[in-house]
Amino acid sequence: MKTLTLDVEYDCDFDLFGLVSSSREHTLAWVLNRALHLRLVKQQDLIYDLLHKGRLVISNYLHATEHYTLRLLRNRSVDPSPLKKPFLAPDIREYDYLLQVSAGMVSHSPEELLVQLSALPEVQLVSQVDPNDLKFKENLLF
Repeated sequence: MKTLTLDVEYDCDFDLFGLVSSSREHTLAWVLNRALHLRLVKQQDLIYDLLHKGRLVISNYLHATEHYTLRLLRNRSVDPSPLKKPFLAPDIREYDYLLQVSAGMVSHSPEELLVQLSALPEVQLVSQVDPNDLKFKENLLF
């Protein structure tokens, strides 16, 4: 019997930053709010039910304006998970948090944002990641 597979190619039109931080998510959101003049607000957790494997519960903070959207996402599942890799983006599991900027910030370029984030004492490491290179990039599409 012939098997057909569906190949879907996603185009990720957002900037993605990986952050390493030992801070709790609400503390990091507060620090980002003050440093970048944002208003990150806790949203309902994102829940991914993976068939017969378990589920991921991802913490989610959102700052939205008419020009751009910025999300702070925890990369590791909040709930205990039976999955071997309980990460939103298993390709880049070395990052504790992901910062997703859609439609480009008017006041900051990605390079300026990278400099500002790396200057924060709560952030040990930050780098820009190309979301199109990720194997599980569909997890980042909302």
